[in-house]
Amino acid sequence: MEQPIKIHQAERGKKTTLIGIAVNIGLVLVKGLAGWLGNSYALIADAMESGTDIVTSIFVWFGLRTASKAPDQDHPYGHGKAEPLAAIVVALALVGAAILIAVQSIKNIQVPHEIPAPFTLAVLAGVVLVKEVLFRRIAKVGAETESSAVKADAWHHRSDAITSLTAFVGISIALIGGPGYESADDWAALLASLVIVYNAYLIFRPSFGEIMDETPAGDWQNELRALALTVPQVKGIDKYRVRKTGFEYFVDLHVLVPGDLTVKQGHDIAHAVKAAILSEKPSVYDVLVHIEPV
Repeated sequence: MEQPIKIHQAERGKKTTLIGIAVNIGLVLVKGLAGWLGNSYALIADAMESGTDIVTSIFVWFGLRTASKAPDQDHPYGHGKAEPLAAIVVALALVGAAILIAVQSIKNIQVPHEIPAPFTLAVLAGVVLVKEVLFRRIAKVGAETESSAVKADAWHHRSDAITSLTAFVGISIALIGGPGYESADDWAALLASLVIVYNAYLIFRPSFGEIMDETPAGDWQNELRALALTVPQVKGIDKYRVRKTGFEYFVDLHVLVPGDLTVKQGHDIAHAVKAAILSEKPSVYDVLVHIEPV
């Protein structure tokens, strides 16, 4: 028997999330140690960002696991909202990490310190490469599964890559400029915190919209009309509402039919419209059809 679409999508998301957690554990150790030995706060800030990646990825994993559960008596529409909630947790964690990095960067700018060690550049170059590859892999899964949480997890990795890239630039400036340019490393960390906040907004906005039952992207009206018109006696659609819950969509549809049909005929048409939509759009979990006489 074929695995239900939401379970299959959740499993794909959980797999990429676990890969991200494993990679981040290694990166936290490498970046933290390199930053400490190499006298680079930008690299230490980068390690902190990877640390928040681990925590938020755990939230994403649990969000995906919960979202894939079947509806029950207490949750008749399923548990899909756990998925965008996990994405919102990721966004808030990013903001928290950005604030910590910004505060410490400002403190370091005001206190003279040594120029970072040259070897930190090699560490950062490797981190940018690893994180960008990870971002692309997870972002692809997020796009294919239409998962807010997986997309958020991917962008968290991208923000980590950006943090590492700005740290690379800052340390390079400090090394090339020599004495007097020691704080370039800290200015890079401060700039990275602003980029992280922006990425947090990009994650938060669509996830919050999903929680608020915002109409999902796509040409739903024309697609639903075309599918409804494949059923005999259907003259068009009057109203439609679509909302996304986790990996699935719920559709409410007002269908126009001749006013002289019997109740039985209208009932059969409603079921036929629902079947047509569910057949062509497997991501739709349920369709509620209201018959409107014309």
